[in-house]
Amino acid sequence: MFTFSLTFVRHGETQYNRDRLLQGQGVDTPLSETGLQQAEAVGRYLRGITFNDVFASNLQRAIRTAEIILTNSAHSSGTEMVLEPLLRERGFGVAEGRPKDDLKNMANAAGQSCRDYTPPGGETLDQVKLRFKKFLKVLFKRMLDEHWRPAPGERGAANGAEAAGPGAAPAGAADDGLAGVPVHALVVSHGAYIRVAVKHLVEDLASLLPAGVKMSQLFSPSPNTGVSRFVFTLSRGEGGPVLSACRCVFTNRKDHLGSVAAAV
Repeated sequence: MFTFSLTFVRHGETQYNRDRLLQGQGVDTPLSETGLQQAEAVGRYLRGITFNDVFASNLQRAIRTAEIILTNSAHSSGTEMVLEPLLRERGFGVAEGRPKDDLKNMANAAGQSCRDYTPPGGETLDQVKLRFKKFLKVLFKRMLDEHWRPAPGERGAANGAEAAGPGAAPAGAADDGLAGVPVHALVVSHGAYIRVAVKHLVEDLASLLPAGVKMSQLFSPSPNTGVSRFVFTLSRGEGGPVLSACRCVFTNRKDHLGSVAAAV
């Protein structure tokens, strides 16, 4: 068995975020000045973690955030970044570039909740989840192929911390949940996408949860540069990697943003 951590980071703020305009995939705006400060702050927060693999959505707001995180890293500045289209934001079709209130009005007119509504030309939540499932398949294979080196006769022994153990309550440290975990991956993506990813890991893959956590906290929207972390244990099966255990360490953490908020 092989254990690794996956840290999600939402990109920094853009002017569209500030103005409450939908970006999706068709609108690709740069980070605002505040977004650059947020990216620097999360980079400093994660500075001591050695990320063996770094994946980013191929939209510029995610790429720039990942670049800044790597620049700040004490151990991973030379790690190659993989630009992954499967990590792109949910497509919002005709609603992209328009105020978020327009999406709410469109959903109301259709008799649906805003969260579940799919505007014309947009992606359904199930389509976004399918993209994430495809990414997990790619990720799991890469983790085993590149990082698992079991000793002879080690079949069944865990390589690193056992993800099935109970989750400790988040303490706010950047390395929470990483004790004994040998390999770490970073994903820089988008708010709606990360929300779908977390729901899939918790609801469909039965991730173990931190003690005392509320579902409303788990599934709340991630702030810009919000940090979430899961730990996975994999094994090899005849058809490829098999997920043996999944544990949520924390979601939507924003401890690092205090100094940015004070400066804005």
